[in-house]
Amino acid sequence: MQLGLIGLGKMGGNMRERIRRAGHTVIGYDRNPEVSDVASLAELVDQLDAPRTVWVMVPAGAATQSVVDELGELLSPGDTVVDGGNSRWTDDEQHAAELGTKGIGFVDAGVSGGVWGLKNGYALMVGGDTEHVERLQPIFEALKPEGPYGYVHAGKVGAGHFSKMVHNGIEYAMMQAYAEGWELLEKVESVDSVREVFRSWQDGTVIRSWLLDLAVNALDEDEHLDKLKGYAQDSGEGRWTVEAAVDNAVPLPTITASLFARFASRQDDSPQMKMIAALRNQFGGHAVEAKK
Repeated sequence: MQLGLIGLGKMGGNMRERIRRAGHTVIGYDRNPEVSDVASLAELVDQLDAPRTVWVMVPAGAATQSVVDELGELLSPGDTVVDGGNSRWTDDEQHAAELGTKGIGFVDAGVSGGVWGLKNGYALMVGGDTEHVERLQPIFEALKPEGPYGYVHAGKVGAGHFSKMVHNGIEYAMMQAYAEGWELLEKVESVDSVREVFRSWQDGTVIRSWLLDLAVNALDEDEHLDKLKGYAQDSGEGRWTVEAAVDNAVPLPTITASLFARFASRQDDSPQMKMIAALRNQFGGHAVEAKK
């Protein structure tokens, strides 16, 4: 299958490689000419056979809107656009409506896997009409992990990004729990090696997880996280999760508290936020702030 892929950063570049390894043709475009296969969106569209599929992996908001607007002028009825970035689900509904007036299909795909996705595969949460989603199954199969799990057609347009948003809200809370436990262990004199305590939890305990494995990786690199500043960004999806909870009158005290804890990191050099920052760097390659 042919695919156009727009945005070849940390995620997009590895996705291009994984899809190619599965035997599909991927034509990638990025503003960085060193990684781009073509010089423009127009050239990308010209090189694809109809009906075309173009997957967008650019930052949410204005950047995605700009690309969708341009694709709306370049593509033809029967083509499909996939937004695989971290867009807000309400934007998906708008994009589907705008493209739908031109006969262009739209699918939203929440993608999880970070910098490890090339090797391990990407978990995919997809929203859109069945006819558009089914056409993309070969690409989804190429991207997802091996085995029966890691992919779901979650529902109509917006369902994929809404599911990914909730996934990220849960991620916030899990990371916060590990960070709080790590700080408490570091605080007491009786525990000689917090890193080895974390390592011991990797097998046989009910709290073992990939995040725990990544925490151990981070502690192996910097045992007491002395090189990091206790500051962690929030990507926006945590805020959207809390806002959706308010709109739907669903109590989310743990996820909400984890979001507010990140705000607290803006004020102090928080030990807990060192672990949050380290985890975000481990799974997503997110930037960290080093101590000066």
